[in-house]
Amino acid sequence: QLQLVESGGGLVQPGGSLRLSCAASGFPLDYYAIGWFRQAPGKEREGVSCISSSGDETHYADSVKGRFTISSDSAKNTVYLQMHSLKPEDTAVYYCAAAPPWSAVQAICVGGGMDYWGKGTLVTVSS
Repeated sequence: QLQLVESGGGLVQPGGSLRLSCAASGFPLDYYAIGWFRQAPGKEREGVSCISSSGDETHYADSVKGRFTISSDSAKNTVYLQMHSLKPEDTAVYYCAAAPPWSAVQAICVGGGMDYWGKGTLVTVSS
């Protein structure tokens, strides 16, 4: 069974950068479509960015376009979320999740349908 572990969260000042990692075990991660989601206190979970199993297609929420980049490294069985120009409103617990490989990238980012979830990593953007 696929297991996902997020890392890389922490405290960063506004305008700073962080790189989150989603490491997989139990199955090759590049079989799945992968998404990064976040949930801030008192808010619903939202899709941040998703990538197809082939890595050819990506989707970003409007709120992070131009600031965040999703990428995958099949050799390390890891998907990354590089975050730049962080804002206080980016503060949230960030989760990675996996969906079947035939999943449409935009659909899973917006509507869900993920089969496996990690436990999350906290990102706090504050001065």
